[in-house]
Amino acid sequence: MDFELTEEQAAIRAMAADFAAERIAPHAADWDRDHTFPVDTLREAAALGFGGITVDDAHGGSALTRLDAAIVFEELSRACPSTAAYISIHNMVAGMIDRFASDDLRAAHLPALARMERFASYCLTEPNAGSDAASLRTRARLDGGDYVLDGAKAFISGGGAADVYLVMARTGGEGAGGISAILVEKGTPGLSFGAQEEKLGWHSQPTAAVLFDGCRVPVSNRVGTEGQGFKIAMAGLDGGRLNIGACSLGAAAAALDLATQHVRERQQFGRPLEAFQAIQFKLADMATALEAARLLLHKAARAVDAHAPDATALAAMAKRLATDTGFQVVNEALQLHGGYGYLRDYPFERLLRDLRVHQILEGTNEIMRVIIARHLLRPANR
Repeated sequence: MDFELTEEQAAIRAMAADFAAERIAPHAADWDRDHTFPVDTLREAAALGFGGITVDDAHGGSALTRLDAAIVFEELSRACPSTAAYISIHNMVAGMIDRFASDDLRAAHLPALARMERFASYCLTEPNAGSDAASLRTRARLDGGDYVLDGAKAFISGGGAADVYLVMARTGGEGAGGISAILVEKGTPGLSFGAQEEKLGWHSQPTAAVLFDGCRVPVSNRVGTEGQGFKIAMAGLDGGRLNIGACSLGAAAAALDLATQHVRERQQFGRPLEAFQAIQFKLADMATALEAARLLLHKAARAVDAHAPDATALAAMAKRLATDTGFQVVNEALQLHGGYGYLRDYPFERLLRDLRVHQILEGTNEIMRVIIARHLLRPANR
């Protein structure tokens, strides 16, 4: 058991950290204020290999591990968790195509996705199918050699801006077994988008409903076999949960660094804040919680890479702990700054707004507890 990064992982972390500091951090507040989707910066990230992190190198990917990806996303999110989270979602779709799609679909889509010349969106959630995702109503009706899609997806990151949409649609009966995964390209007749959502955070990525009205795509656009879509969606979420957990940890680590610097410099009652034991204990608890969440996340990443029997449960544990911890640490860092922490002159309010949604998406943290409990109570454990 080795808790140290390899030389290669340390180099990956340094590259991601340098990119985040030089190309993301100086612009993050402006992107948040102006609701800017930073296309050029995303493509610069892809040039470093961050557009297809776990995608096979035969299709232009970096062929790295889930742990490598977690290291990358933690560093990128130190600068802007909103932008890092979109890169995570794009990678989730690319990884699902790489793992489950036909050779023709991989060759057609992955090279451009890995370069982020084209952007991807993941379409599972619906207006009436959130946590109960297997109850989704978007239907793909077989008509000759095509599927005809009708329905709506909600809260889709990249909605309207992305070029490729991986859509979970019902091709069969009720329940998870009736769902298939189908790629729909922007510009397909019958595909449209709702207005951009006005969100609390995540302002550097677009979010909109994705709508299907007689949207016809070839059967060859199906990823995996018919009826395999829900399993594919859940497999993708194992990695997505690790990534979003890492995004929470990175933002929280940045907030902790700033808070530590602040208490050294800020004086009250004739002493620096760092001299007060209550402040020392708060910093100690923040650092301990982050370290514990990071260790669990890295263990879960190894389990997902190894396709371990408990991988899904560990990914749920890691996502739940990392996103709750990240939000709490940022909130504590804001508190340590007093009134200054509440101002937009400082990054804490932006980090707090961005991290709040991490406790909701990729499966709410309540659903993470359901997944963990099901694993603990499965028949094999009786």
